[in-house]
Amino acid sequence: MTSPSLFRHRNFMLLFGADTISQFGTQISLLALPLVAVGVLGASELETGLLVAAETAAFLLVGLPAGVWVDRTARRRILISADLVRGVLLASVPVAWWLGALTMPQLYGVALGTGLATVFFDIAYQSYLPSLVDRDRLVDGNAKLEIVRSSAAVAGPGAGGGLVQLLTAPVAVLVDALSFLGSALFLWRIDAAEQAPGREGRRGLLKEIGEGLRFVATHRILRMIAACTATANFASGVFAAVEMIFLVRVIGLTPGAIGLLLSAAAVGGLTGAAIVGRASRRVGSARIIWLSILVTQPFMLLVPLTQPGWKVAFFAAGTFVNSIGVVVYNVGQVSFRQAVTPEHMLGRMNATMRFVVWGVLPLGGLAGGLLGEAFGARSTVWISAAAGLLCVVPLLLSPLRGMRDLPAADETPA
Repeated sequence: MTSPSLFRHRNFMLLFGADTISQFGTQISLLALPLVAVGVLGASELETGLLVAAETAAFLLVGLPAGVWVDRTARRRILISADLVRGVLLASVPVAWWLGALTMPQLYGVALGTGLATVFFDIAYQSYLPSLVDRDRLVDGNAKLEIVRSSAAVAGPGAGGGLVQLLTAPVAVLVDALSFLGSALFLWRIDAAEQAPGREGRRGLLKEIGEGLRFVATHRILRMIAACTATANFASGVFAAVEMIFLVRVIGLTPGAIGLLLSAAAVGGLTGAAIVGRASRRVGSARIIWLSILVTQPFMLLVPLTQPGWKVAFFAAGTFVNSIGVVVYNVGQVSFRQAVTPEHMLGRMNATMRFVVWGVLPLGGLAGGLLGEAFGARSTVWISAAAGLLCVVPLLLSPLRGMRDLPAADETPA
């Protein structure tokens, strides 16, 4: 018997609505907050760099202990609290601007605080979905939520730019603050029963962090997924370090042309989110994880072939197809992780995975900068594309290659 659509599942739709509001609001702030620094406070390159660092440092600072706290607390409460914290912090920016008291240290504090809240939200968010839907519907649920993220990536920057131009950057930040409050309201209305973990069985913060690390490291498939994603992210960091230099100085594109070209990747992500459910059913929800990377990652070899003129299509085609594979892979591997991890370990597992696979991004960026200085932008793009091909190797060496569909928690080798 066919299960009813998740779009008729009340609690899932409330989570879906919260995510929709939050994702579009976040895209606004990704433009508005740096524009506040540059346009209102006249920030230098170093100051804007510190602002970006403050936004991204949170996973390295609290990523692992956050997983323990998520496993110790009712997850809906964490989601609501994180939204409220982000809303209040962001609202402080336009208030200080109206009072003539806005400073760069305040922006650093807002960026760091919202980043910390996002760490808790993201870990709790991926750990909460299995409480709302059956495990055999995780791929469908994650795919629908991925459509939201990809849609926001396509439409959000344009909407954010329009708001900044129409309302000024500080007021656009206020719109984002209100979006987080709206997200919290949707989450508050979820009525799924969730019992907060008791205090019994707690063994100390460091021991429980160690349990999360050990669970991922000793699981024959999860550690291979971590290795695959970390390799891909390192290559992505190398590419990101020289991407703008490659497009501006080597290819000679204008900012408008670059924006249009980069939208190809966002459209690819939206396409991947739209097809992942059907592809998983046809190919297998476990098999699609490694197959998506094996098929799409080689298309990144088109990117370093980009030249002025019609050959900029190589960049668009490569990033478009690669983004399809990335989204299909992410939906598949996140659903796999949720399906095979015991309920009481979800927070620590997600925190460990994110700490590992996001921690390599700044390392990739540093390596890309050094490679760019030594060999030039185009050669570095070649190196990043070649390194990305290696990410599928751990999956091909894992038991995942012999599986068709997601197993139950007690069916997975560990």
